[in-house]
Amino acid sequence: MNLKKIRSILEGAYEHRLMRECNAIPCHIALIQDGNRRFAEEHGIDTAAGHRMGAETTECLLGWAQELGIRHITLYTFSTENFKRDKDELHTLFSLFREKLKMVTEDDRVHKNRVCIQIIGDRSLLPADLQECIERAEALTSDYEDYFINIALAYGGRNEIVHATKSILSDVRDGEISPDNIDVDLIDERIHKGLCLPPVDLIIRTGNDQRTSNFLPWLANGNESAVYFCAPYWPSFRKIDLLRAIRLYDQRLKNSA
Repeated sequence: MNLKKIRSILEGAYEHRLMRECNAIPCHIALIQDGNRRFAEEHGIDTAAGHRMGAETTECLLGWAQELGIRHITLYTFSTENFKRDKDELHTLFSLFREKLKMVTEDDRVHKNRVCIQIIGDRSLLPADLQECIERAEALTSDYEDYFINIALAYGGRNEIVHATKSILSDVRDGEISPDNIDVDLIDERIHKGLCLPPVDLIIRTGNDQRTSNFLPWLANGNESAVYFCAPYWPSFRKIDLLRAIRLYDQRLKNSA
């Protein structure tokens, strides 16, 4: 028996063990998919290949999430800070986003499992053809409510709070809202603009960088979500890593009970 086969058997056994240890499954997991570029550099491949391998890992993750019954997954795909990257990389990323969004709308599993695609972020900053792909994916899945894939594109946590605040202040100025009526529910409504986005239970960040990078501050920090940092770069993320993160969430619940 070769080493690859032995490793597969051992990993399978470890997965089953982790499954037994995870009694509580989070409803909403947010992922910071970090390390595509560093993975590419370490493996001697170009950055575009690293991003594509990361996208393949994302597809695997979504399958694992459905197996485990995780209804809401939010993916930190592209931040407002990422616009500072060079033009060639931006072109590669936007092309990859268009390709994957098109694949989603044509994937029978999305429609069979009634998966709703939601985009969060300032889409006005994105190329027009990518905005069209976003609108099509949202429209084709808008009636689904069994699972939710939330894709953070052109996203910044502070930015979304600023936009919500401006929206509320505008209505106060126009006399449509009394300052006395500004509460948590109203801010929540303006931040998420009618999207189905429950509080975040667990944030996972790959790439061995221990920070949450302005990701979902309203939903995550306000809910005191568990945070799991792990070493693998995103293309190397495995189901075992996901289960370890869920085990941390489960243990945190037990300790706070």
